[in-house]
Amino acid sequence: MYYNRICKLQIRDRVLKSKKYYFIAIGGVGMSGLAKYLLENGCDVSGSDIVDSKYIQKLRDLGAKVHIGQKAENVPSDAVVVASTAIRENNPEMIRARELGLTVYHRSDILAEISRWGKFFLGYSGTHGKTTTSGLSSYVLEKAGLKPSYVVGGIIPELGVNAHSQDGKFFCAELDESDGTIVKYCPNVCVINNLEPDHLDFYKDGLKSILDTFEKFISNIPESSVVLVNKDCSATMSLHSHKTLTFGLSDADYTAKNIEFMPECTTFDIYYKGEFLTDLKIILRGKHNVYNALSVLASLHQAGVDISVVKPHFATFSGMGRRFQKVGEFDGVTIYDDYAHHPTEIKATLSSAEGMLDKRIIAVFQPHRFSRLKNLWDEFLDAFSNVDKVVVTDVYAASEDAIDGINSENFAKDLSGHVDIPCEYIKGSIADVAKKLYPELKKDDVVIGLGAGTITNLSKELLNARKEAVGAAN
Repeated sequence: MYYNRICKLQIRDRVLKSKKYYFIAIGGVGMSGLAKYLLENGCDVSGSDIVDSKYIQKLRDLGAKVHIGQKAENVPSDAVVVASTAIRENNPEMIRARELGLTVYHRSDILAEISRWGKFFLGYSGTHGKTTTSGLSSYVLEKAGLKPSYVVGGIIPELGVNAHSQDGKFFCAELDESDGTIVKYCPNVCVINNLEPDHLDFYKDGLKSILDTFEKFISNIPESSVVLVNKDCSATMSLHSHKTLTFGLSDADYTAKNIEFMPECTTFDIYYKGEFLTDLKIILRGKHNVYNALSVLASLHQAGVDISVVKPHFATFSGMGRRFQKVGEFDGVTIYDDYAHHPTEIKATLSSAEGMLDKRIIAVFQPHRFSRLKNLWDEFLDAFSNVDKVVVTDVYAASEDAIDGINSENFAKDLSGHVDIPCEYIKGSIADVAKKLYPELKKDDVVIGLGAGTITNLSKELLNARKEAVGAAN
C-alpha cells in the first residue's frame, strides 16, 4: 500500500516543483533546512532575513536569492510565502503577501508536504531530545550508506548540514510541538521522547493542553504506524493508543540494560520484548543520551533497518550542533555551547559535565523568552547543580514583549538565595558579558553557555575579549 501511493505523490511532487517559494526569515536553522530541501528538488527559492549568516550563504550557493532586511518590495508577486509562528502579521513582507493575495504557508505545512513525497517517514518529537534523535537517526542512516532524506533542527557536525534530499527509502524529521502544528504530520514510525510543561504562552492549560495535542496527533496517523513512547515518563505513558510501543531503562518493549558510563564513552545492552537485541556504544555524555540512542535504534528496528548495518555508527556520532558542543579553548579554558533553554534540558546538560573532575564549571545562562522564565521560574531555580558558579545574562526576548518584574536581575537574586553557589547577573550584550567574565577565567575552567539565543556567540566574544586583553598588555 505504501508503494502504491508513489505515482500520485510523484504527480504532487511535479506540481510542487513548478512553484516559487519565498521564505520570510529564511536564515533560521529550521527555515533554512526547508529551503535547502526545496532547492535540492529543483524549486525556485528566495527569501529574506534581518542579518546575514552561514545558513544563508549555503542557500545562496544552491541558487537562492536572499535579501538582507525585510521590505515589502522583496516579495515576488507569484510565489508561495512561507513563514513561522514568530512572524507577526505586521511584518512588512507579510502585509505585502496579503495585499498580493498570495498563499501563506506555515513552515510546518511545507515539512508536512515534503514528508508525503513517498518516503518511509521517521518522526522524532517530545519536549526534549527531538533534535538529537532526528539528527542521530539521519546520521547513522547516512553513514550506513542508506541515502536518507532529512530535515532536522540543528547542524549535524560530521555532515555539516541540517537537511538533505536523497533517493533512499527513508525520510527523517524533527517534529516541533511548540505551536501545536505537530498534528499535521503522519509518520510511519514516531518517537515521543518525553512530555513536560513548556511553551506555556501557547499551551494555556499547561501539560493538559500538550497531552490533548499529542492525543490528536496520534489519532490522525495511520493504523499501521508505530508510536514509540518513553516508559519512564509518566506524561507520555498517559497517552492512549494501541499503536504504541515503549522504550526505557526497565521493563519496556525496548530496554537498555547493563549501562556503563565511562570517561570516553557509554555502553549498554538493548533487549526487545525480553530478548537480547544488540549491544551499543555511544560517545555522548549523560543518561538522557542513553534514552536518545535507545529510542533511535528502536525506531530503526521498527522501520525494518538491519541493525548490524547502522550499529557501528552510533559510536561515531558526536552530537548535534549546540548540544554540549565544544566550541572554544584557550589558556586551559574550555568553552561549551548548548541550546538548553528549559529547566530539564539544563539539568541534563549540566549532568554531562559531572565527569569533569578537578574543573571549575561556570554556567552562563541566557533565559529564552520572558513567558518561559515567568512560567517556569521555580523550576529554573532548581536546575543549576554540579556547577561552581552561575552567570545570568539578560533575557533573549525572541520577539516577546517584556513582562513586569520578570527579568534576569531578579532571577539571579532569587537564585543566589536558593543555591549555595556564587550567582552573578551581568547586564548587556553577550560581548559585554564576555568582557566582564574573561578576566576571572583561569586554567582548568569550563564555561558552558546555556540558551537558545545569542548566547551561542559567547565563545567568539570570549576570544575577542582575550585578544583585546593581550593587545592592551603588549
